[in-house]
Amino acid sequence: MKTIYKILVLAVVLNFLPLGGLRGAFAQSGQPWIHDPSTLAECDGKWYTFGTGGGGLCTEDGWHWYSGPVRPGGGAAPDVIKIGDRYLVAYSATGGGLGGGHNGRVLTMWNETLDPNDPRFKYTEAVEVAQSDGDEDCDAIDAGLILTPEGQLWLCYGTYFGNIRIVELDPETGYRKDGNIATDISIDCEATDLIYHDGYYYLLGTHGTCCDGVNSTYNIVCGRSKSVTGPFIDNVGRDMAQGGGKMVINGERRAVGAGHFGRTILDEGVEIMSFHWEADFDRSGRSVLAVRPIIWKKGWPVAGEKFQEGIYQVQSERHGYALEAAVDFVRLEQQRQSWFRMDPNEPTKPIANQTLEEVQGVWPEGNLEVRLGDYMSRPHQRWTITAVPEAGGYLSNPYFKITIAGTDKALAATADYTVEAVPSFTGADSQLWRIEQLTDGTFRILPKAIPGVEGINTKICLYSIADSSPVLQPYDFSTDNSKWNLRREE
Repeated sequence: MKTIYKILVLAVVLNFLPLGGLRGAFAQSGQPWIHDPSTLAECDGKWYTFGTGGGGLCTEDGWHWYSGPVRPGGGAAPDVIKIGDRYLVAYSATGGGLGGGHNGRVLTMWNETLDPNDPRFKYTEAVEVAQSDGDEDCDAIDAGLILTPEGQLWLCYGTYFGNIRIVELDPETGYRKDGNIATDISIDCEATDLIYHDGYYYLLGTHGTCCDGVNSTYNIVCGRSKSVTGPFIDNVGRDMAQGGGKMVINGERRAVGAGHFGRTILDEGVEIMSFHWEADFDRSGRSVLAVRPIIWKKGWPVAGEKFQEGIYQVQSERHGYALEAAVDFVRLEQQRQSWFRMDPNEPTKPIANQTLEEVQGVWPEGNLEVRLGDYMSRPHQRWTITAVPEAGGYLSNPYFKITIAGTDKALAATADYTVEAVPSFTGADSQLWRIEQLTDGTFRILPKAIPGVEGINTKICLYSIADSSPVLQPYDFSTDNSKWNLRREE
């Protein structure tokens, strides 16, 4: 929240004007308007996030977001966490220039549900759990919550106007623990959050400047510690209390100002980070919600890239063989010389890749079997992956169709839990694919639905049971059979 009062108020006004109550009118391709989003929270099959100003966003499929969540108290930079069967929301009533200089106050309140249409929807009275008087070296704003594996609840808060602090709360009441004294853990950042992974606590902080649109320099950095109270040390041994921090995500070519990190674990090995871009260049420089996969690299979280459409080889992590249509192999003609009679001075000539036109005529009509084989950049091994946003999506992407490059022959799930290439893409759920980058950098690929099985599929994935046999089986992060590498060619 590092800005002056006038700029911040203007940002709040611009980003939280009503955008229409109808879901269809507000539907976005995964980047709806919000500033300072909370960690994503799931409630009764929907996902919610809250932002500065009192409002928030909701999605039923993880991709099309709309306004609707309600959070009283206004203020700035909330966070939300589910504890048991209740939701705890923490937010900043003042501070950061919001009508109170740096006299910050962090408050917490509970609700049984996040759905304002649920009869149980009712927030408890907000209670103050942290504050700053405007003269001390901390500004009590930008709440971040963590429940440790041992069941302890902690709140971190603070901005560039002083130290980042952490204080323990009671997980039953949401109140500050009696006698608990806040501990300084970092400087030169704000919008902090804490996560736990593989024996370490990670402090994620937002560095740089905000609230200046396309000129904002926000980026997210981190340090880690064996203790939830620090010290948090970065990858080269610098303490975040001395300005350290390893980069997690900064700007992209068409978006800048990554801030307000939140982590969501969807499955074993499937994690995402939510944050906002201060400015999306393709959306008038507005502040938008963003979701990226988390990759754990040498013990550090880094942002995976947004998946791009294109032509790919789909390669099994199990052996390295590539997904291909089961068609007869067509040899390439080549004028060859015996290696021991080769003239080293003879000019070389490039050999063209085999084209679809050269081989498609010998492919059988109708459905094609799909198998795995040695990759040779042949037409039956090249797959075009194209987004189908009108079919909905999931957290991080829309669904995709996967077709043999240059054709409409589409990869499809079958009722007997295998895959095939059907003659044309019809938009059927069995021909739509969920593609998610895993924490080790590989991908899992799931059909939206299995023919004959009711509901949206979230567990059955493309799976290699043998070197040449792709099937559909339950996802298992512990085996390379569930994992695929997508090598982009065009």
